[in-house]
Formats: sequence, C-alpha cells, structure tokens
Amino acid sequence: MGNGQKAQMRRDRAAKDKKGPTSQKKANEAAKSIICNVCRQTFLCTTREKALLEHSENKHSKTVQECFPGFVEEPK
Repeated sequence: MGNGQKAQMRRDRAAKDKKGPTSQKKANEAAKSIICNVCRQTFLCTTREKALLEHSENKHSKTVQECFPGFVEEPK
C-alpha cells in the first residue's frame, strides 16, 4: 500500500466521521420563548428581568407585567 492510498483512506475516514457545520442559530431561535405582548419582540429564555424591565420602560413606558404578563424570574 502506497502513501497516496493511505492518505486517501485517511481523507475518506475523516469525511465519514465529520458531522458537518454545527451552528447555534437554530438552537437560539428555538430558545426565544419570552415575547413582548406590545411589540411581539422575542427574547431568549435566559433573559433576566433587568433586560425586560429596560425594554418595557424604554420602548413602551410600561411595567414588566404589562409587557410580559407570564414572566416569572427563576430564583437564584
């Protein structure tokens, strides 16, 4: 077996083992479960109350409960 054939076998094995590109984009889109009831903007499920408070006050001049009625922050 020559070196060329060994190299081709390595390339074939590597191509078979490769899983393809791993992007977080689909996972991040699926994780956007907090939705503002006023403007329908989505937020990641890990968003803290401070960011939602800033959004509701700066964009709509409302409280967090008016914009995000079902939001309950996880205890630390």
